[in-house]
Amino acid sequence: MGTLGRAIYSVGFWIRETGQALDRLGCRLQGNYYFQEQLSRHRTLMNVFDKAPVVEKDAFVAPSASITGNVHVGRGSSIWYGCVLRGDVNSISVGSGTNIQDNSLVHVAKSNLSGKVLPTIIGDNVSVGHSAVLHGCTVEDEAFVGTGATLLDGVCVEKHAMVAAGALVRQNTRIPSGEVWGGNPAKFLRKLTEEEMAFISQSALNYANLAQVHAAENAKGFDEIEFEKVLHKKFARRDEEYDSMLGVVRETPPELILPSNMMPDKMPKAA
Repeated sequence: MGTLGRAIYSVGFWIRETGQALDRLGCRLQGNYYFQEQLSRHRTLMNVFDKAPVVEKDAFVAPSASITGNVHVGRGSSIWYGCVLRGDVNSISVGSGTNIQDNSLVHVAKSNLSGKVLPTIIGDNVSVGHSAVLHGCTVEDEAFVGTGATLLDGVCVEKHAMVAAGALVRQNTRIPSGEVWGGNPAKFLRKLTEEEMAFISQSALNYANLAQVHAAENAKGFDEIEFEKVLHKKFARRDEEYDSMLGVVRETPPELILPSNMMPDKMPKAA
C-alpha cells in the first residue's frame, strides 16, 4: 500500500470512528426509546471457576464450538462447528489427531444410578461423527463413533471398535476391539474387516488435514478476506488463471463431461 493508499485508509478509518461516535451520542439523546444492540456472549473457550480449557498446539477449534471448564484437547485434534464440550462437574480428555465432528456433544457424569462420578476420555486418532452424544464414557484409540450415536455413562469403546450411526449404547456397555455394534439398544452386529479398520485410521488423518485448511481460513484477517473478494471478482471469468494463482487443481466430475460427438467443433467432418 503506497502513501496515497495509506492516506485514504486513514481517512476511511476516522470517518467510521466518527460515525460510531455519532451513533452512540444519538442513542443517549433518544433516552428510553433507543435500540441497544446486544453483543454476542459466545466464547469458544470459557472457564468455569478455576477450571480452564487447555488446547494444545496445532489443534483446530471452530469459532462456533464451545469448550467449557476442565477440558484438554490434544495436538492435531479438531473440534468442529457447533460442538459442545462441557467439562464443568468432571473432566474431558481428547487425545491427539482426534476429530469431533459438527454439532456433537461431550459431557461428563457427576451422579447417576450407579453412583459413579465419570469423566469422558477420548483417545488418539478417534473419529466421532456428526451430532453424536458422548456422556461419561471412554473411547479408546482409533475407535469410530458413527453419526448420531449416543454413548451413555460407563460405556467403553475399545481400540479398533465401531459404533454404528444412530446407535444407542446403554450404560456400562463394553464394545470389544474389532467389533461393530448398532441399533437401539446397541448390540453386536459383526466383526470389522481389515478394510474398515484401515478406513478408521485414514478417516482420522483426512480430518486432521481438512482441519488445517479450515484453521487457515478462520485465521484470516479482515483485510485478507476483502482482498480475496477482489481477486474472486477480478478473476471470476478466468477460473483457470485464478486457480493457477492459488495452486488449486479442479477436476471435472465424470457426469459433466460430454461425449466428443456432442460438441459442434468436434463433430466428424462429412466426407
